[in-house]
Amino acid sequence: MLVDTCVWLDMAKTPSQSKNFDFLLNLRHDKLINIIVPQVVLDEFMRNRDRMIVEYSKSITTTLSRAKEIVVQQGGKRRSRTLHRLFDDVESPIKTPKAVAEHAADQIETLIKAGDIVQISDAMKIRASDRAMQKKAPFHRDKNSFNDALIIEAYSEYIKQNGKPGDRFAFVTHNTRDFSSPTGNSKLPHPDLAALFSKIKSRYFISIGDALDAMHLKDAVPWLDESYDQPIRSMSDISDAISELLDRIWYDRHMVSRYKIEVGKEKIVPKLPEVPWPKRKNLIQADIWEGALKSAAKVEKKYGKENLGPYSKFDWGMMNGKLSALRWVLGDEWDMLDT
Repeated sequence: MLVDTCVWLDMAKTPSQSKNFDFLLNLRHDKLINIIVPQVVLDEFMRNRDRMIVEYSKSITTTLSRAKEIVVQQGGKRRSRTLHRLFDDVESPIKTPKAVAEHAADQIETLIKAGDIVQISDAMKIRASDRAMQKKAPFHRDKNSFNDALIIEAYSEYIKQNGKPGDRFAFVTHNTRDFSSPTGNSKLPHPDLAALFSKIKSRYFISIGDALDAMHLKDAVPWLDESYDQPIRSMSDISDAISELLDRIWYDRHMVSRYKIEVGKEKIVPKLPEVPWPKRKNLIQADIWEGALKSAAKVEKKYGKENLGPYSKFDWGMMNGKLSALRWVLGDEWDMLDT
């Protein structure tokens, strides 16, 4: 199994993924699974290790602070005193946020370094460069994806050199924008990468849990009878999702305005007149429109114009529903859809 850097980092800062650490460590120990680790994955993890610890520590601190507030507000003085003793006692069994984060990072580092480290060869670099020149995935989004390309080339090379009859391989990533199909089901690989995967020998996954389930490891060892925890999204994951939804919804509305301007339903003027809104609702000030065009170009470069609609009524409803739900999680009222 090759696990992308983003998955290791997400696992390290997501409390509910702690069981997966134990699963993978035991599977590796029992020689039921082998972890393929391109050198670039190890380097990226070590480079981001300290940042991940800081982010995870902050997340835990925020959660604990909210828990304390709730107890103080609703638990009464007696429970509040008990809570403070529990957290403030130097001999408390509750670890500090930093200790929890460092322990998670240490587990991941141990697991990665116990795997098969794959050195990046010149041949892999050449193939990755060819992908870049042909704008094939993961270079289809006008961004520097060279490390991502090296990871997929290392996976391909490993299968060719080490694959034996009966072996099964898995590529696991959370980076669906670069590796997954740009339309439809994100659990499918991008068409440019599809030749590397099959229904049996080489599988593509976007979660560790799905990969372990598909490999039937629950049946292989008794201690895997427990169901896998669904990952709890971090604050940064939720914020990133909101940001993307805002971009997509705003861009779609912008394209509607373009159409209205083309057919004469809206008009660009040097400056909006000083009249009540209903009388100027179909007018757009020129400098504001110029800014909108620049913003639209940035969105197209970020996501790829071909991935920005047009959307069906169902897709449009789903995007707005997701935005409303995620904003509600962060404290907004329901149906907050301003973009």
